Amino acid sequence: MTRIDPYGGIRWHWTTPRAQDILRRRALPEIFQLYRELHGLPQQELADLLGYSTSYVSRIETGSRTITDLGALRHIAERLGLPPHCLGITDEADGDHQLVIQLAESVLRLAEIARQVGQATTAVAELWPLVARLEARAADGHADLDTLRLLARARVGLGVALGHVLPEERLATAARWTGKGLNVARRLGDPGLHANALRHHGNELRKAGLHLRALDRLGQARDTARTATERAEAVVLLARAAGAAGNAAVFDFAIEEGRRLLDEAAPTALFSDFTLHEVRLRGLMSTGRVAEAVRQLDHAPVAGLAATSQWQIIAAITAGEVLLKKGDPTGAAQQLGTAVDGATLHHLPHQLQRVVRAGRHLPEVRERAGDALARLRAEIAA
Repeated sequence: MTRIDPYGGIRWHWTTPRAQDILRRRALPEIFQLYRELHGLPQQELADLLGYSTSYVSRIETGSRTITDLGALRHIAERLGLPPHCLGITDEADGDHQLVIQLAESVLRLAEIARQVGQATTAVAELWPLVARLEARAADGHADLDTLRLLARARVGLGVALGHVLPEERLATAARWTGKGLNVARRLGDPGLHANALRHHGNELRKAGLHLRALDRLGQARDTARTATERAEAVVLLARAAGAAGNAAVFDFAIEEGRRLLDEAAPTALFSDFTLHEVRLRGLMSTGRVAEAVRQLDHAPVAGLAATSQWQIIAAITAGEVLLKKGDPTGAAQQLGTAVDGATLHHLPHQLQRVVRAGRHLPEVRERAGDALARLRAEIAA
């Protein structure tokens, strides 16, 4: 129904509500008319494309000629770049297409679970072939709306997983993948999918150091959220990005909104009192309020069931940074050492890079983190 060029740009001719209605009704006369309209073709050129006479195409468009032969319908579907099922044909290729849809849902769920339990490398390994297969299907003209939704989710999921396992200098790759997912999601008329893509793309932009773009995407995600949970997840990431950008005004506003939303939104892997506290500590440090961060450190909530391994490692590094500012190198070394163990176990090179920077006055911690980082780099290179 849609086609994807070699650079991943989708042509959206068959995804409009009008086109979807025509395809749903399998109205061949209207399919011909819409195809000609979209491509600016007279009947003669459509006839040439199909290998028919102009009069034959005219009779089809007026409804005076009905086509029921499966071979002819399959030929039309192939020439117009439509999945066979749009013309009522169920064959092996279409059956394979339905199987891909079913398997894609399972892969996406399993990859999300793997990432949240600290196995982002497994998620990447699962999502790479899925994205490749979905994009190949789309390039062959087999991308209906369900496939495009899956493609958007798979691209975003791959970007997020890569954002866990790539070192800092390569995090722009993760942002590009989430951006490619966002490009699809924004056109599909699915607010939840769009909001999810905005949140994740904004977060990967932040990690890649593109702070202004990150704030823009995350602000959009907050403003277009349909539920308290969607807004809370956007707000905590907005606060994180604002802190990284040194924008104290936006940071403070987002933190206050996040605190209010604690009473409205159920805890998730992304938003909870635990994650909000970590974001607040780091943002206070980034915006020059070290004393306040030190005071808040002792009020850290216990990580609940929703807190992922990634967030607990991040929180340990932040606590170590604050303890160093407090003048407690022993406590800082303990927190950063815990983070090194976790980041090594879960293959998180950019968290090890953060420990290396944080532990510049703790030689043993810095050396351990550096050695672990070198091993992970070698694995990535291989």
